[in-house]
Amino acid sequence: MDFGNRHVVITGGTGALGGAVVGGLLAAGATCHVPFLHEAEAEHFPYRADPKVKLIAAGDLADEAVVTRLYAGVSSPWASIHLAGGFAGGNVADTGKQDLMRQLDGNFVSCFLCCCAAVNAMAANGGRIVNVAARAALEWRTGAGMAAYAASKAAVAAMTAALAEEVAPKNILVNAVVPSIMDTPANRKAMPKANFDAWPKVEEVAATILFLASSDNKVTRGALVPVYGRS
Repeated sequence: MDFGNRHVVITGGTGALGGAVVGGLLAAGATCHVPFLHEAEAEHFPYRADPKVKLIAAGDLADEAVVTRLYAGVSSPWASIHLAGGFAGGNVADTGKQDLMRQLDGNFVSCFLCCCAAVNAMAANGGRIVNVAARAALEWRTGAGMAAYAASKAAVAAMTAALAEEVAPKNILVNAVVPSIMDTPANRKAMPKANFDAWPKVEEVAATILFLASSDNKVTRGALVPVYGRS
């Protein structure tokens, strides 16, 4: 896959999966635009010194003005990859509106606004958009104990399929990957007795994202691609 002379926006690019995606894109020749919320994210980002990495102190991506400024600073983006988000568990009975809105803003609203800005930025030349849902977004009963998170990711899945139909005539192909629990240091720490070998590795999930974001992907749109590994 060749991303030479391509500009790519990667939200959540400083995270575990984001680092794998950015690393793959750089190896393929891309210029990577990586927004961050906290300075510590940028300080510890392994690719911060790469001349093809543009770290951007953007702010909250659930803020429409922040997203507008972010995409205004990217010249003709070829792809927009939306990894930003967060997980919070909790039974419905224990989840208040503030907790619900935090999940919706972080996982769905930010993705929706970035999709909107990306479509407008790509309108003349086409491009690729890749979102990230979650297994609980497709298998609803697995969302027990984390219903707010599952609902926010289900919204991402539904929006991905709908948007793909809207923008296909503009040569913008929209898809989402749907991970199960990925093998990250944070997840290992949270579930120390799990079978880590069964979890998909971030590099493996990143490889699927890179294909969907590439010009090699000529026909796949509206797909919600499970990346479960053996879990």
